[in-house]
Amino acid sequence: MSSASVSKIALWIDGREVEATGGRCGEVTDSATGEVVKLVPFGSVDDVNVAVASSLSSWTAWSLTPPLQRARVLMRARDLLDQRKEELAKIITLEHGKTLADAVGSVQRGIEVVEFATGIPHLLKGEHSDNVGGGIDSHTLKQSLGVCAGISPFNFPVMVPMWMVPVALACGNTFVLKPSEKDPSASMLIAKIFQEAGLPNGVLNIVHGDKETVDALLAHPDISAVSFVGSTPVARYVYEKATNSGKRVQALGGAKNHAVVLPDADIDGAADALIGAAYGSAGERCMAISAVVAVGTVGDSLVQRLQARAEKLLVGPGERDGVDMGPLISRDHLERVTNYISSGVSEGATLVLDGRNVDVPNGGDGFFLGPTLFDHVGLDMTIYRDEIFGPVLVVVRADTYDDAIEVVNQNPYGNGTALFTRSGAAARRFEHDIQVGMVGINVPIPVPMAFFSFGGWKSSLFGDLHVHGAEGVKFYTRTKVVTKRWPSSSEVVDLTMPTIK
Repeated sequence: MSSASVSKIALWIDGREVEATGGRCGEVTDSATGEVVKLVPFGSVDDVNVAVASSLSSWTAWSLTPPLQRARVLMRARDLLDQRKEELAKIITLEHGKTLADAVGSVQRGIEVVEFATGIPHLLKGEHSDNVGGGIDSHTLKQSLGVCAGISPFNFPVMVPMWMVPVALACGNTFVLKPSEKDPSASMLIAKIFQEAGLPNGVLNIVHGDKETVDALLAHPDISAVSFVGSTPVARYVYEKATNSGKRVQALGGAKNHAVVLPDADIDGAADALIGAAYGSAGERCMAISAVVAVGTVGDSLVQRLQARAEKLLVGPGERDGVDMGPLISRDHLERVTNYISSGVSEGATLVLDGRNVDVPNGGDGFFLGPTLFDHVGLDMTIYRDEIFGPVLVVVRADTYDDAIEVVNQNPYGNGTALFTRSGAAARRFEHDIQVGMVGINVPIPVPMAFFSFGGWKSSLFGDLHVHGAEGVKFYTRTKVVTKRWPSSSEVVDLTMPTIK
């Protein structure tokens, strides 16, 4: 299908679809076939200005809407999202490539954040202290910021926007979303669902685009806060550029998530868990386990089990029954990941399983790569140092628990990690020793539930606050302290610092 014959996605501004003004656009492909299925416009500075102006004009009324009424809109949106979960998942599978079951699961995790956000009125309560001074009371107000912006990645086109949008809206903000240009269609359906739920026009706007669009959002004077999820270099860029513009920023970056396997672990159970954590969604998850630290004598038996399980995985189009792993997002990304595999071989790692040889019946021109497994990987090798973001699992050997902890803690990333053990003492020590933001004990992908906050440490996060949960509420509100008294008679002028008497 030629790009000239495919439909073009619109922007969503002020409650309706509108055409972009800039004339630039990109191609959205079916990752399983390589076919162009849609065109996505790249919003211009003028498009961003119109979207932000719409959100700004809607902010006052929305922020003054009682929190419970805002929550009721989210309640209706939650029900509609649940009803159309399969439809959203099919859009994800078409444009991203992940299996339908995996896509449904990611939509469900997004819906759970909406469920959390319906309870945010409870978290917007301030504090009150009576008689902090003679006849003086103090209390706090939690108020919205104004217009917030979100820049979301390709790997979770529903779940990650749901980390941002419902929390921001529940706190009384309006929102401009810039979804990934690689799989933008799901965000448009989300906007329509929120409108059907009763969200006023202009409270949520969507502008598709590329770096030019992002830069316009980061520099816009009427945007108060920016949320971002993506690679570490871009997260650092977003953080620096937006904070220089006086904005509050949470920028979640990349990862090199380690799983430490101790000799006393259930090796079969650990292998089963690691297969799903490493190769699910073709490894295109910021919480994917991409490095295993095998401690002591466990290495050989663990690698044998990983190889045996990985060889049985079925690779193919995500909508096919029985498929375990779909394609990568794009041809460029496929080339990037295969280059990493070649680098691992040239640098001396043991290639146990080569995904470049994957056979996909009727795979067409899709961006397929099979599960790949390396053993005896050195910490100086490129396949260990870099975030590959594909179905490549590397195994590092460590002699002792302390050596394993040093391996994890010296890594510049600190997003997620896991420990496999039967020892409660070792697990408790691991929780305290490890310098990582999200920790799993015999849980390979420790993605927190919506009422906890999601975020890493070190180069995996730029900013002070994580997404969703209580920290998300803190991010999307600012606190005002009011100190007041009601004098009963005229006062004597006093120029000294007020103190408690």
